[in-house]
Amino acid sequence: MADNQLQHSQQDAAIYNNTLFEQISALINESRRSVATAINLAEVYTKFQIGKYIVEYEQQGEKRAGYGKRILIGLSEQLTERFGDGWAVEKLRLIRQFYLMYSENPIHCVGNPENPTHRIGNSELEQLPYQKNADGSLQVRNLLASIDTRTMPKFILSWSHYVVLMRIKDPEERHFYELEAAQEMWSVRQLQRQYASSLYERSLLSKDKNEVMRLSREGHQVGKMEDVLKNPISLEFLGIKPNHTFSETKLETKIIDHLQEFLLELGKGFLFEARQKRFTFDEDYFYVDLVCYNRLLQCYVLIDLKVDKLTHQDLGQMQMYVNYFDRYVRAPFEKPTIGILLCKNKNDALVELTLPPDANIYAAEYALYLPDKKELQQKLREWTEEAEKQ
Repeated sequence: MADNQLQHSQQDAAIYNNTLFEQISALINESRRSVATAINLAEVYTKFQIGKYIVEYEQQGEKRAGYGKRILIGLSEQLTERFGDGWAVEKLRLIRQFYLMYSENPIHCVGNPENPTHRIGNSELEQLPYQKNADGSLQVRNLLASIDTRTMPKFILSWSHYVVLMRIKDPEERHFYELEAAQEMWSVRQLQRQYASSLYERSLLSKDKNEVMRLSREGHQVGKMEDVLKNPISLEFLGIKPNHTFSETKLETKIIDHLQEFLLELGKGFLFEARQKRFTFDEDYFYVDLVCYNRLLQCYVLIDLKVDKLTHQDLGQMQMYVNYFDRYVRAPFEKPTIGILLCKNKNDALVELTLPPDANIYAAEYALYLPDKKELQQKLREWTEEAEKQ
């Protein structure tokens, strides 16, 4: 009896220690993320203020403005001598551009459009995690203390993110990517990929005229499947050459190998559940290529992959899959199941003729290469002109 009590006591202690360890580990990880975030924000606000100093100094007189290039060369040399590398002339030009871009268009900053400026007060500084310097001073507070914080745009991304965003000339498009990067917590690499894949243009081409301004102002707001689907879905990350012959099995395997990129491309809220999900009906076996769940739409999303021409049989089969999940799988609180036929070439007329108007089934095209941005922009202009005539 005593041995059993000792064994249970040791087991309880182990469980408690593991729980304690996980709690402390989570706290340490969160603290490290907070420190990194604070330092990143300090860098952004500091560069914004440096850009302001440069612009104001240049604008003190026409004569001084004429020496702009020489001013930056001299400043670069002085800063490099005192602070080391990282202050090249090109870097200072970029910092100057950052200030001009975000001070002239304050509404194009993440935050409330009705209140585009953001004051960094002492209360917020007190909440920032600090890292002591060798002399005992507080690094983040000292870095921000010298900055004029009376009126500043609200920044929440890293400097590296803003370097990418500054390449986007159109303010509405830049604001869209800024919102998406902040809301979806994209890494710099993910932001670069989404811009390269023309997410903005593809998203606009999938929406009606009334949705266009909301998209650029608020980002992707998911309320129905039409808000998610892009035109086309870009699968260039799979590494399949467009002129190569491949099977649906190979396409599926490639998607599983690049699942994170695939879910990111699908859109917001997607979770992966299974591949080749089997179910039995009337003693026959059926397999759904990919089963996902969208937590924002609160429904199952079934995906069938097609490398050949889309047929009415494909649509009928997907309708059967959707019906099965609605009747035997989904919970009462969940929304109706959605089916997506991911195909090389979709046929909207065939889909409309085959399925009832209220069917939750969509055909979506995929591309094995990054879409041509100029071509998409031209399509967008034509689409806009056509919409305005209606």
